[in-house]
Amino acid sequence: MKISSLTWLGWEFIQISCEARSGKTAAEQGEAVFDQARAALASHGLTLSDTIRSRVFGVDRPARDAISKSRFEALKGKDRAASSSYIAPRHFASDALVALDLIAVRPPPGVAKVAKEYAPPRAPICYVELGTLLVLSGNTSELATLEAQLLHDILPRVQDYLKEAGSGWDQIVNVSCYLHENEDARELRQCFSEFAKPFPPRFEIFFVEGFSVPGKLVEVEVTAHRNA
Repeated sequence: MKISSLTWLGWEFIQISCEARSGKTAAEQGEAVFDQARAALASHGLTLSDTIRSRVFGVDRPARDAISKSRFEALKGKDRAASSSYIAPRHFASDALVALDLIAVRPPPGVAKVAKEYAPPRAPICYVELGTLLVLSGNTSELATLEAQLLHDILPRVQDYLKEAGSGWDQIVNVSCYLHENEDARELRQCFSEFAKPFPPRFEIFFVEGFSVPGKLVEVEVTAHRNA
């Protein structure tokens, strides 16, 4: 397990990355990594309700599905947060089947996390508002090409969510893209350059082998300021 504390944007972030240390099945391991996360947060005086973003990883699709189900059980109600999920066997440094990245924030007094639903609501939430902080869940598409997914689906939706939350492209502070390993990162950057004005000040690309369903080629996570 890796635990780090980061002061950024005027907030204290606690970041946890862990691979399962116990459990024979992916489902058992999924429960175990959330137990690890609870204990790690508690050591910093926080709980799962302080989570603003979680990423789950599986070595294959059944493992991804299992850890996603574990997250659904672990992060309910006020604990729900922006989320994403990946098939990424190269992410693992051990023989674990599942892994978790979790980001929590220590909120100042009087500032409450608000989870905004998709319309109509579904298992993941659309985004988290925490004062002036905005954290969008990962956005994906099933259109035929990477260009179509980004320019005709994902980025227009991200733009709408930013506007709805009182934000915009000029208030983005970080974009994390999880790109299918067979796709071209240069094309990804070009699509963003065409649509996102200005280009995000921090833009990172990670490579994975799959997503929640076949055909998805990229998942885009966005963190931004908002007008509270």
